[in-house]
Amino acid sequence: MHVLILGSGGREHAYAWKLAQSPKISKLFIAPGNAGTSLVGENLPIQVNDFDAIKKAVLEHHIDMVVVGPEDPLVNGIVDYFLSNDDISEVPVIGPGREGAKLEGSKDFAKSFMARHGIPTARYRTFTKAQFTQALDFLNELEPPYVLKADGLAAGKGVLIPETFAHAEMELQAMLMNEKFGAASQKVVIEEFLKGIELSVFVATDGKDYIILPEAKDYKRIGEGDTGLNTGGMGAISPVPFADDAFMQKVKERIVEPTIKGLQHDGIEYRGFIFIGLMNVAGDPYVIEYNVRMGDPETEVVFPRIQSDLMDILQGIANKNIGQVKYHADERAAATVMLVSGGYPEAYEKGKIISVDGEIEDAVVFHAGTALNEDGQEVTNGGRVMAVTAYGSDYKDALKKCYKNAEKINFEGKYYRKDIGFDLDLL
Repeated sequence: MHVLILGSGGREHAYAWKLAQSPKISKLFIAPGNAGTSLVGENLPIQVNDFDAIKKAVLEHHIDMVVVGPEDPLVNGIVDYFLSNDDISEVPVIGPGREGAKLEGSKDFAKSFMARHGIPTARYRTFTKAQFTQALDFLNELEPPYVLKADGLAAGKGVLIPETFAHAEMELQAMLMNEKFGAASQKVVIEEFLKGIELSVFVATDGKDYIILPEAKDYKRIGEGDTGLNTGGMGAISPVPFADDAFMQKVKERIVEPTIKGLQHDGIEYRGFIFIGLMNVAGDPYVIEYNVRMGDPETEVVFPRIQSDLMDILQGIANKNIGQVKYHADERAAATVMLVSGGYPEAYEKGKIISVDGEIEDAVVFHAGTALNEDGQEVTNGGRVMAVTAYGSDYKDALKKCYKNAEKINFEGKYYRKDIGFDLDLL
């Protein structure tokens, strides 16, 4: 089979690394890819939202399946685009159509979906610019801290957690009245703050049956101790120690199954991955958000723990027979540590030469923001540059290997958090 992966980050390199191991695949393409993906497949200089160019590549390279990494093309309707084009309508695209992608593309849509189908989540209301006064009234009903979410996609930056009413009012004004996040914050969801510890659960579904993949916990803040600005993710571990069989049974019964049944009830065709951001509140799971694709950097610990052929899972999704797919997860723990550019998540420079002292041992390096310069050298090409992933008997053992190898990778301004998993020691 010929498979095309859309995207250019660490998640897409993890996809490519895992799919390259499948005997079912004869040719692997990544668009646009990065320096790492070029080691396991062929990069195509096509952007993920250029649907016409993607169609041309699918026909030219005889692509049998398209795997969508990031959320943007899904929210923008790439699945619908394929289905509406006779030339490519038979080529399966792994991901939901435009309607299903609203689970991530609209926080208000997702929250109303949860409310409609009895899925546990935080109390909320949605407001527009014209409802600013009512929004302040609702804030007054809640206890601080507050959660403000831009309704639309905001490049992972649209969620704010003000600690005081005055700060919440100021941020709400900036979001609704001054369009702090552009069109994404023309509507704002205000939620009560749930106190607990987060984790991510990943589901592969054909719209009827499903497989729950290994869960993970990621770390978003730039600073150690979860301080400073939010990022795309600084590291992750899997499995999550507190997500025992009893907790995961609650997740399955209260969240995963009602979500799949809810999609069916609402007539939403959904073939792809659902990433469920959860909060463990005193042993009970609550949904913080849905994403309609795999996470990053979570994929870098989830896929290494899947022992089955990932292509079998993708075909199960596409052919609507995922219930027949044999699935096994590795018992070992996996951890990943993200190496980022100096200045990230604010201003940073690109083009810094990447070098490695010695050999990478007992670890896999997934490229995120990398490219090849004119001399064929690997250089930085993004804020998050590389993810170092390792296995271990537990997450601490895995992290030791990650940190040992992270020290060997060098580029000007390199930074990484040395405390991934710090909060799990406090449980």
